[in-house]
Amino acid sequence: MFEHGYIQIYTGDGKGKTTASLGLALRAIGHGWKVLIAQFAKGDQANYYGEIISSSKLMPNLEIAQFGLDRVVYSHNIKMEDYKEARKGWEYAKNAINSKKYQLIILDEINICADLGMVKISEIKEVLINKPKNLEIVLTGRRAHPELISLAHLVTEMNPVKHYFDQGVAARQGIEY
Repeated sequence: MFEHGYIQIYTGDGKGKTTASLGLALRAIGHGWKVLIAQFAKGDQANYYGEIISSSKLMPNLEIAQFGLDRVVYSHNIKMEDYKEARKGWEYAKNAINSKKYQLIILDEINICADLGMVKISEIKEVLINKPKNLEIVLTGRRAHPELISLAHLVTEMNPVKHYFDQGVAARQGIEY
């Protein structure tokens, strides 16, 4: 293993933030790492998201925990239950980060939770600053907060150039979920 784990952010309006983090998880698992993906603001749909379906079949070193209702959360559909789920997920993630059980933890869509005020920026910063030295943490989601960007060691912004959604193509099973 290595001595220093870094903080990575995958953000932007383009497709591929979660997908990139899943690729990183797959690579880490290939090297025997224990990986946790905590998904925020995405529904409790175990047979909907491809990463959930495949994780139990293919990757015993991968755990995925979901904290959300049966839909993706946006500013126009947020409800009190979404705040409760985000809090529950954040407590779970904090415990996992401090457990020293994992080498990689992905906080999928945590940037959305921060942007919508579901988890406080100050709390996220405190946990990241005090994380175990050798733990790699990835934060995904649109609108990453400038303070988190400043704290991160690597930031990638996904920007759409062209997308079939603009021509009315809905999310496709196996590609977008």
